Parts: sequence; C-alpha cells; structure tokens
Amino acid sequence: MVSRRGRGRPRGESDARERITAAAVHEFGEHGYESATIRAIAARAGVDPALVHHYFGTKADLFAEAAGFPLRPDVDVPAILRGPREGAGERVARYVLESFERPEVRKRGIMLLRTVIGSKLASPVVAGFLTREMLPRIAGALDADDAQLRASLAASQIVGMIVARHIVKVPGIADATVDELVDRIGPTLQRYLYE
Repeated sequence: MVSRRGRGRPRGESDARERITAAAVHEFGEHGYESATIRAIAARAGVDPALVHHYFGTKADLFAEAAGFPLRPDVDVPAILRGPREGAGERVARYVLESFERPEVRKRGIMLLRTVIGSKLASPVVAGFLTREMLPRIAGALDADDAQLRASLAASQIVGMIVARHIVKVPGIADATVDELVDRIGPTLQRYLYE
C-alpha cells in the first residue's frame, strides 16, 4: 500500500529554508534581481524549485526575506492607492513614516539604503526589484498616461525623505513628528500621483 503525503510542510528538510535564503543572498548578489532565478537559487540550495515556492511564494517575497526587510511596499503601496483617490498621498506618506518608526523596520531600512548608496554591487539588485516589482505595481494602480513617471517621482520623494530623516538626520525633518511630515509631504505625493 502506498501512503499518500498530504499537503503541508515538506519532510526531511529542516534547514531548507535557511539554505534557500542563503542561496538567494548569493544569487541576488552575484546576478542582480533581474537575472537571479528561482531555479538557480534552488540549485544552489540543493532543493527542488517547488520547495522555494512553498516557503517563499514569489521571487519578490524571497528577495524581501533575503534582504531582511520587514515591509512589502511593492504590495502595500498599490493596495493603498486602490482606495479612495482623495488623501492617497497622505496615506502613503503615513504608511512609510509610521513603518520607519518601528525599530526593526528602521534598522533594516537604513542598512539597505546605506548599502545601496555605497555599493556598486547592491545598487543593481535593489534597482531591479524597484523597476520590476514595485514601480510597475504603483503605476498600474494609477490611471494616467505618464503613470511610470508619476510612480518614480513619488518613490524619489519617499526615498529622499527617509534618507534625510534617518540617515543624514537633517534638522527639522529628523525632529518633526510623523503628523507634521505627513501634512507637508502628503500633498506633494498626491500631486505627483494624481494631478
């Protein structure tokens, strides 16, 4: 009699998740986001590609895990934009600013930004993620001929704000409350996205 294995966690692979994550770090580092494949990551980890999908879902999910970043702006921001158009800029600004108030997000986010700014190797990895996963999703949530430009301008505003507040610590921006910054930045994001 053949026993059928039910769905759930695969047996016999107690360290598979860690091996996959380590393999992903190497593949993304060596080949960039665009060229790294689930198949190559699985081969490097010594597992079946289906196991990668089992643990992580998509390549974007695996990248987020490998980068150690506990936010998914590529998923969350388009969801925010699918809500009412009025006030969307303020909601996006609040999402980012409040997220960076959490120590685990701030620590990982600053590390990722510093790495991207200072590394010729890391920049293409993050740029690949942004151009393939995040910006098209944001642009897809906008109803405009120049949606790609609008999404890129909004992203540049957000990244600049995070760098000024948490890395450079520009006086005024670093000391402002989340509400103060949302009131000032939200309308700019709204204009970039919709006006």
